[in-house]
Amino acid sequence: MSLVNFTAREITCKIVYYGPGRSGKTTNLQYVYGRVPESRRGRMVSLATQTDRTLFFDFLPLELGTISGFTTKFQLYTVPGQSYYNATRKLVLQGADGVVFVADSQARQLDENIESLQNLQANILEQGIDVRTMPLVLQYNKQDLPPELVLQQAELDDALNFRGLPSIAADALNGRGVFETLKAISGLVLRRLSQETPK
Repeated sequence: MSLVNFTAREITCKIVYYGPGRSGKTTNLQYVYGRVPESRRGRMVSLATQTDRTLFFDFLPLELGTISGFTTKFQLYTVPGQSYYNATRKLVLQGADGVVFVADSQARQLDENIESLQNLQANILEQGIDVRTMPLVLQYNKQDLPPELVLQQAELDDALNFRGLPSIAADALNGRGVFETLKAISGLVLRRLSQETPK
């Protein structure tokens, strides 16, 4: 749920990067963080567990505009990928305005992608939110790997994208698709917010 600061005339939206372990969630955030001007971003915070970490930072987007005279600010979070951190995933997901599901494009990771996507849907439902109303974008990461190792975007759409959501092929390590993904989810979140905000 977005936070509205009437004094600063600012709306803060929370976007969570979700997906299986080692799919590229952290790489996405690090790429964005490294390219957003320092004056427009907060510091990156890492909450480390023994084998995984949750990252978080906030930033003012460069050209996403305002809603009813309010500036928009985004907080980006990642969740731990391993399933035994499900309690942490649920906590991070609370209050999310939008979700980026980062899938690992490697063919051998398909079952993990499906399991993680089902887990995301279960955790959203558990919060009493209709999954169909949650702004969601699918990112198919690691498309830079040799073609024989990865599934193409159409194949991944067939397996994961039964709702016809926006999907983006990516190589987060080198930045391909990273900002396209962020722009897509930001657009969905802002569209939903502007429909809910009284004019």
